[in-house]
Amino acid sequence: MIVDILENIDTYECLSPHFATAFEFMRRTDLATLPDGQYEIDGRTVFATVFRGQGKKATEAKMEAHNEYIDIQFVLQGTEKMGWKARSTMSSVAEEPEEYPDVFFYDEEPVSWSTVQSGAYAIFFPEDAHMPLISDGEIHKVIIKVAVA
Repeated sequence: MIVDILENIDTYECLSPHFATAFEFMRRTDLATLPDGQYEIDGRTVFATVFRGQGKKATEAKMEAHNEYIDIQFVLQGTEKMGWKARSTMSSVAEEPEEYPDVFFYDEEPVSWSTVQSGAYAIFFPEDAHMPLISDGEIHKVIIKVAVA
C-alpha cells in the first residue's frame, strides 16, 4: 500500500507498465468536472470510476481485495479513511459477488488506517486487503483499476 500526494506520483511509475497511463488520467485538468460513471482509459487494462457520495461507517463496510487489478483511490474532495490489512493474514473469503468480478470481501477488521485527504491517493496491490469509503462526509473520488499483467 502507498499513500501519497499527486505531486509525487512519478516516483511510482516504475512499479507497473500501466501506471504512466493511469497517472496521465489523474493529471487531467477536467477530472473534478467529470460526471459519475466508468471511463475506459486503455480498454480493460486501465479504467476509472468517478464517484460522488456519502461515506460510510466502518461497521457498514467490508475489507476487499483484488487479484487482477491494482486499485488507485484518488480523493478529489473530502476526507476518507482507508483501512488496510495484509491479505496473506486474512481468513477465507466471505463473499465473492458474481456481479463484481475480481472483488473478494472479507469479514475482518483493518489493522491500520490511513487518512487520505483531497489531492492525495492510496494505491492497493493484490497483496493489500483494504476498506475504502470510510467517512462522515461527502466524498468525491476516482478509483482507477490498473491490470496487474
